[in-house]
Amino acid sequence: MSESSPLSSAPPSLVDGQELTVDGRAFLVRVSARRSKLGLTVERDGSLTLRTPTGCAAQRAESFVRNSRPWIDDKLRLRDALRPVHPVREFTDGETYRYLGREYRLLLVDDPGAPVRLSAGRLCLDKATAADMRLARRAVTAWYRKVGLGWAQGRLQPWAARMDVDEPTVTVRDVGRRWGTYRNGATPADGGRMALHWAVFQLPAQLVDYVIAHELAHIRVAGHGPDYWRLLRRAIPECERLKGELDEMGRRVWLGDVPADPTARARGVPGD
Repeated sequence: MSESSPLSSAPPSLVDGQELTVDGRAFLVRVSARRSKLGLTVERDGSLTLRTPTGCAAQRAESFVRNSRPWIDDKLRLRDALRPVHPVREFTDGETYRYLGREYRLLLVDDPGAPVRLSAGRLCLDKATAADMRLARRAVTAWYRKVGLGWAQGRLQPWAARMDVDEPTVTVRDVGRRWGTYRNGATPADGGRMALHWAVFQLPAQLVDYVIAHELAHIRVAGHGPDYWRLLRRAIPECERLKGELDEMGRRVWLGDVPADPTARARGVPGD
């Protein structure tokens, strides 16, 4: 959500990274010189981010937050309705793993030289690695990072050209409760940095494309106000539908969770 009033300034000013509490709710403040308006984001984990221009007074921000209370309440109710139901994995034969929307059953093999690979429609995992859930988790997520990066690098240039922006450097890693992030470069010649969550590559290709385009749009527009959505809609006319699909399907992807109880496998507790 974004305000519509023009930029004003009044001391004291908010500082990037500080926490602002308004009526019992905590907001992480993010200050950007590229912004002229205030904006709010309800993150995937339910936390609240307040995005402000440089020099924004705390009083102005508090007033904006209070006026936005109905919007915040609606977004939090929607989040509760779409509460994540992320599965747990135990790395046993037959578990289902997804890559670009397709399902692959896990097959344990004797192959210590290549702990994870796709072969003949199965996701193969070395038995010795699978015996230690921490090692197995590390190996499988590293595989997603590797294959996801290769796929994303092939898709980045067409989308950057389509949106008429410079192609940023892309990495694939754990980015917490977001599907992707974008950070400006240190200089105008620097194309910036995009990071994609390794787990996003479990989703269908069109949703990964949506995440890539979503982050590329931030090269031109900070935040998620009306200008941002107009820009994204020009590149992806069906962006609202894809966002809805991402919200629904994304809450069901595997985020690396394994049983909290190390004896769960021995007791036969299901992992899917």
